[in-house]
Amino acid sequence: KKAKIILTSEEKSRIEIADFGLNNLNNIGLQIFTYVNTNRVCAKELVLFPYQTCPEHKHIPTKLGPGKEETFRCRKGTVYLYIPGPEKTLKRGILPNTKVTVFHEIVLNEGDQFTLNPETLHWFRAGPKGAIISEFSTTSTDETDYFTDPRIIR
Repeated sequence: KKAKIILTSEEKSRIEIADFGLNNLNNIGLQIFTYVNTNRVCAKELVLFPYQTCPEHKHIPTKLGPGKEETFRCRKGTVYLYIPGPEKTLKRGILPNTKVTVFHEIVLNEGDQFTLNPETLHWFRAGPKGAIISEFSTTSTDETDYFTDPRIIR
């Protein structure tokens, strides 16, 4: 409600709660609402609790095509996004309780956006007030994502 995103009762019933098989939802997880996911495009809202982390992963090629290209737009709160890059230190983030290998930090405040190319390792964490991210992408095949931490189940 704070982000002024309106969902119907039916849409609210389709919100996916992803704990990635780690049973630590408050720290590692993601709440996902998918508006549309066709063989060409996908649009989602990603909701993170305060300091909640989406674990490191990448979107690999499938029979439908190359890995997912996605744009994250921060609607509410602050998001700390980590990708490969020259800077390998966490400035504002905290290491999550899951395996990570990329540390180039990109801070997304409300209204900021960033596009990830296919097969880019990434992980992200919400700031102290949580976050809402609108994701616009090519087809989403989350079940085929590669996660750095072998304990993760999608």
